[in-house]
Amino acid sequence: MKRTMKLSVIMVAALTLVITGCSSTASQPGATPAPKPDTKVDKVKLTMGSWRTEDKEAYEKIIKEFQSKNPNIEIEFKPTKNTEYNTLLNTSLQTGSAPDIIHLRPYAPGIALADGGYLEPLDSVKGMDVFSKSALSAATGKDGKVYGVPTVFSSTQIFYNKKLFKKFNIEEPKTWDELIKAADTLKQNKVTPFAFGSKEGWILSLTHGALGPAIYGGTDYVNKVTTGQTNLKSKEFTDSVQMMQDLTKYFPENYVGLSMDDMRNLFVTEQAGMMVMGDWEVAVMKKMNPDLDMDLFAVPNAAAGKATVTTWVDGSFGVNKESKGKKEAMKFIEFMTSKEFGTLVANELKKPSTIPGVQSNDPIVTKISTLANTVSTPYMFVIHFNGGNPTSKSIFEQLLQGMYLGKETPAKVTEELQKSVDSWFKPAAK
Repeated sequence: MKRTMKLSVIMVAALTLVITGCSSTASQPGATPAPKPDTKVDKVKLTMGSWRTEDKEAYEKIIKEFQSKNPNIEIEFKPTKNTEYNTLLNTSLQTGSAPDIIHLRPYAPGIALADGGYLEPLDSVKGMDVFSKSALSAATGKDGKVYGVPTVFSSTQIFYNKKLFKKFNIEEPKTWDELIKAADTLKQNKVTPFAFGSKEGWILSLTHGALGPAIYGGTDYVNKVTTGQTNLKSKEFTDSVQMMQDLTKYFPENYVGLSMDDMRNLFVTEQAGMMVMGDWEVAVMKKMNPDLDMDLFAVPNAAAGKATVTTWVDGSFGVNKESKGKKEAMKFIEFMTSKEFGTLVANELKKPSTIPGVQSNDPIVTKISTLANTVSTPYMFVIHFNGGNPTSKSIFEQLLQGMYLGKETPAKVTEELQKSVDSWFKPAAK
């Protein structure tokens, strides 16, 4: 009898456990929830360096889209002032404190970092085959490996104020003479023809890079220089420097003391009718003055040839070889090869994407892209003459600054420039 009662108690207890377990599984009121598995994933924090302080808001939006699909990867976009970027980046690479994802200056400077062993090769990253060989050349090392994913093309053209052009009956110039006539008309009406300043050297090489091809002959001349058929002391190139001096009467007063900020302010406040500048300024200027009615045109050729815009890959992003989050950084690099990223870049940065087939929602960016794909010429001093120590590009900028201060003549500029080029540049085989 005792034994039967004992078995009954055990069976009741077992049955109670089964019922309790079923009740808990069914989430009945008062039931104790079953413990959830631990799904917490540790976040990896990455830093992303750049010289593009004006792109901070845009890249934060782009990064947010990436993080929506990769919540375990946190990326902080930490740009540095463009004039300080190179020095600070080199110092941080030496001290082991460089960003995980590094914005590489195009061509020679970025390639130098790759050749110095600071970057991780990206050839195996899925999606890299979407880019053209010429785009990848901006960050291809001497070993033939690719060390940067090209994000955007840059181009220089002439922006103009549509309201001022309409007010003074100025049509978009189709010839060099028409461009000069437009400048004369603006000046006669007490409007600064060109927003320009020579305080920052890069403005000078960029302005020459945009306008110079109209005088020296564009891509054909670049090919002759780089293959040794001519050099920078030639009449064609000297004439292009002379043109830079001849335009001074259309520059603002005290232009030698004006910076990029001053130039931009002159244009967006409608005190200047035109500005020779890169496409990256579109987003900045629209933000500063949403009501600014502006457009752009290709630089007309002085010899009745085809108008041109000057193009190049404006930087690539590479991965720091010493990054502790290399795997996660590569994940973001892979994202940079997608059309989703390309579209975000085109719409947020207002720049042409390096990814084929990407469209922009901005008509000005679309126009820039169309011109870049049809009438482009290379930015000679970024693509071909940005080597040497100091670089020939920087020497050119210093010489042009000297010319505007009355210390150099156009002929002296080209003579000294060629000396710099001869110290390191070897023409390609014909």
